[in-house]
This record gives sequence, structure tokens and C-alpha cells, in this order.
Amino acid sequence: MLPPPPPRAGARPRCDKLALVRAHRIAVILVSGVVSGLGWNALSGRGLALTRNAYVREGDELIEASEARARLDRGALFLDARPVAFYEMSHIPGALPLPEDDFGRAFVKIEPRLRSSFDIIVYCSGFGCEASHLVARRLKERGIPAVVLNDGWPAWTDAGYPVREGAQP
Repeated sequence: MLPPPPPRAGARPRCDKLALVRAHRIAVILVSGVVSGLGWNALSGRGLALTRNAYVREGDELIEASEARARLDRGALFLDARPVAFYEMSHIPGALPLPEDDFGRAFVKIEPRLRSSFDIIVYCSGFGCEASHLVARRLKERGIPAVVLNDGWPAWTDAGYPVREGAQP
């Protein structure tokens, strides 16, 4: 069999029709998959939140870091819902540890202080952290109102607000 003749001057190279068909099929499959996935996510009762924090529920009150900083200056009590090891590495000055994973034991230790505080702000490790929301809800169940610092610890540190290291508030 002879090799194909060389292309003529100015002629467009021959396209491999099979490659074009395959590329088209792949594009159709990808687009169909994305559309199906987004549709399922939107219509199912358990879809992922694509534009907001998935842990925020009706009744949760969130505040931004700037508001939390202003409240710190007015004497608000901060609660760190992260594990104690994270609290001891660094935390918001004056914050008390109330880790979500040890809520019952930790709550008993600080309950009198919580009941005498008028402004309580709970925070955890950020956007993907549910602990602050769970702690705030548990406090509300016990008659103690609390708000959640939106985006938590990263929002506070990214704003350059003060932090404290060690186990002392």
C-alpha cells in the first residue's frame, strides 16, 4: 500500500473524522453529567448547598468578623467550639473552650458564666465546620442565646484581629 500523497500547498490538513466524533461524544457526556448532577442536587431533598454554608439552618444567627470584633470590645463572651488542642494553640482573647465533641462535660464547668453573659459568640474552624452551629443550637436549647461567627477562626485571623496562645482565656 502506498502512503498518502503529500498535502497540496495551501490545502487544509485532513481531519480525522473519528477523532471529531469521539470528542463530540465526550463533550455530550460531560455536559449531560454536569446538568444531571446539578439537577439532582437541586431537586433532591438532601442536595449540597453550592452558594452558602451547608451547616446554616433556619434560626441560626450569624455575624461577620467586624461585628464580632466590635462586640469583643463591648465585653462579649466568645466560645471556641474547636477541639481543646486547637484552643490551646491559639484562640480569640477571653474565649472559653466549649468543644462540640465534649459539650456535656465542658458545659457544666462554664454554665454559670454562660447564664450571666448577655452576648455570646461561638466560633470554630471556618466555613466547613459545623461545630459552632451545633454548640449554638445546644445553648439555645438550654435557654442561652448565642450567635455564630460566620467563617469562624479564619475570618477572625484573616482580618488581623488579636489572638492569644495557651490554655488561658
